[in-house]
This record gives sequence, structure tokens and C-alpha cells, in this order.
Amino acid sequence: MKCPFCSSENTRVIDSRPADDNNSIRRRRLCDECGKRFTTYEKVETIPLIVIKKDNTREQYDRSKIEGGVLRACHKRPVSVNQIDQLVDAVETEIFNLEEKEIPSTLIGEIVMDKLKDLEAVAYVRFASVYREFKDVNTFMSELKKMLDK
Repeated sequence: MKCPFCSSENTRVIDSRPADDNNSIRRRRLCDECGKRFTTYEKVETIPLIVIKKDNTREQYDRSKIEGGVLRACHKRPVSVNQIDQLVDAVETEIFNLEEKEIPSTLIGEIVMDKLKDLEAVAYVRFASVYREFKDVNTFMSELKKMLDK
């Protein structure tokens, strides 16, 4: 790391600790040339994920959209906030493990439905009815029959 005072490359870390946000490391450094101290922050570089929506528009990935959809699906159901957080974490892990720069929203929706199916049946049907845009009762019933067959 280059010293901001004398531009020497001979610096060393004298103290390391997590930063206030717990997502980065705060390092105190000492320059061997001029003896001055300075602070640097080290953070994991994440690849920005772009979501391709149904109408082919693109927007940056937003975790809160998944959380909102799952919360609405689980409204007044026996599902704890902790379970919802774990589900969203699992969805996010699966999405980022694909290591793609762009991902279709349809794939995200399928992953969420897959996780919801295991968590709570009514929440799954609620989410699926909005996500798959059920047009009538017959579509709704066919989805219920698929669930009962499994």
C-alpha cells in the first residue's frame, strides 16, 4: 500500500479490526519511510448483478424485492421472520453461485417458489398465483393439483 504522504511503498499494517459496518476491515498502517500513520479500509469486491425482467428491461439486483414478495406471500401464515430471512439468504446464495452477470427474473421467481414450496404450502400458492399470473380459477386449481400429487 502506497503512503498518502510520501508515496513510499514501504508500509506495514500495525492494527486490523472489523469496520463499523462489519462488511469491511479497517487497517491502521505505518509508513517505514516518513513514520506517519494512516487508515485503509478493505472490502470484498462484489460483481454487480443485473436482473432481466419479463419485458426485457434490465435493473440492478435488489434483495428487498425478494423479501417483499416473500413477506406478502407469508402474510398471516405461521412463518417467522427468521425463516423468511433464511429463505431469502438461500435464494441469494443460489443466485450468486451461478456466477452470472445477468440473470432473468423468471429464474429468480422459480428459485423462490422452489424454496417456498418446502417452507409453507399456502405461501407458495400465493406467490405462484401472482408470479405466474393465474388468469382464472382453473389455472389456480391445476397448480393445487400438482402440489397434491407430489
